[in-house]
Amino acid sequence: MEWLIIGLFCAALVLGLVLDLSMLWALCFGLALFWYYGRRKGFSWRDLAAMTWEGVSTVSGILTTFLLIGVMTALWRAAGTVSVIVCRAEDLIQPAVFLLMTFLLNCGLSLLMGTSMGTAATMGVICAAMGRAMGVSPLFTGGAVLAGVFFGDRCSPVSTSALLVATVTKTNIYENIRAMLRSALVPFLLACGVYGVLGLTVGGSGKGIDLRAVFAGSFRLHWTALIPAAVILLLAVFRVKVRLAMTASILAAVPVCLFVQELPIGEVLLCALRGFTPADPEAAALVSGGGVLSMLQVSAIVCISSSYSGLFQKTGLLDGCKRGVTRLNRRLGRFPATLITSVLAGMVSCNQTLAILLTDQLCREEYDSRPDLALDLEDTAAITSPLIPWCIAGTVPLTMVGAPPASVLLAVYLWLLPIWRWIKK
Repeated sequence: MEWLIIGLFCAALVLGLVLDLSMLWALCFGLALFWYYGRRKGFSWRDLAAMTWEGVSTVSGILTTFLLIGVMTALWRAAGTVSVIVCRAEDLIQPAVFLLMTFLLNCGLSLLMGTSMGTAATMGVICAAMGRAMGVSPLFTGGAVLAGVFFGDRCSPVSTSALLVATVTKTNIYENIRAMLRSALVPFLLACGVYGVLGLTVGGSGKGIDLRAVFAGSFRLHWTALIPAAVILLLAVFRVKVRLAMTASILAAVPVCLFVQELPIGEVLLCALRGFTPADPEAAALVSGGGVLSMLQVSAIVCISSSYSGLFQKTGLLDGCKRGVTRLNRRLGRFPATLITSVLAGMVSCNQTLAILLTDQLCREEYDSRPDLALDLEDTAAITSPLIPWCIAGTVPLTMVGAPPASVLLAVYLWLLPIWRWIKK
């Protein structure tokens, strides 16, 4: 019966993807399936509710953080922070080094913003537009963007996935980041080398778009717009708690919005709630987004997905899968077993959040050290999900930048990191 329940859940996820439905419908159907299984195993409704809440309670603390991320990313846009960063990086984007700089710029912005989708929607879209103007194939641009946006998504102190991993493993996010930066050094340098060589062979020869002209009509491109980003960087260096660091960045962005960009206070408040959209359509296509409302769906996905963990643990639904992981561990080693598990979890869940939670649930008993588990989750589930062609972690950013699905093959950094870890095991 266990495999039937799991099969029905996988079918619901795939059907939702094919019909372009919100992932929430499939996750709610999964929750109903797992409650049905629990009832068949003899658990009462009260028991099942307690199991569900036990899972949700493990991540309840980060939901506030998710909302702060929405506010911060909206105000960074409204304050001109993102626009100034992009304009200052514009001169670095030349045809011969276009792919390398696309990778590096998306790495940098995703590290600051902590969001793959938000980075793809800003820096990724801008790089794609410049690439088309230079005559660079979207196939290559998409691969460099995808690799770059998930660099920060994996190891930014304000990344939802990094916060999720730290929460479920009960580890310190800054300690996790230190370990992630060490494990990523060689793959990162190799990826830079690959993009550097590719840029010399397939780089275009045209001229890019004039970003300053695009943004000048909507923003005052003043250096003070960089203050909110400087605040988050400085506080991260001193390992200030993430919520406090984000709050400080938000408070720093408000006066920039009011006195530099001269936005009314009511518009700033609405921006924090609904996200920011410039009046100019050309600028809006490049820097719109953020806001509390933009984080509601991801918060709901995390809540429902995390509710499964208590049900899986108490009902024994995944016990057969866990035995398979143990056998893999004995034959191949711990990291390869976790990597294979994460790929399979990503293939059936179709999203990064559930892939992380499922991999944690299945592999947790194989680890004596929580920091080791956190690092392996970041080096597997967090970065393999976007490489799966039907997973929304990869398809959404590539769609945003107008790149074909085959671009996942050129997301070099995302391939090199798990391969490097496997070699080092």
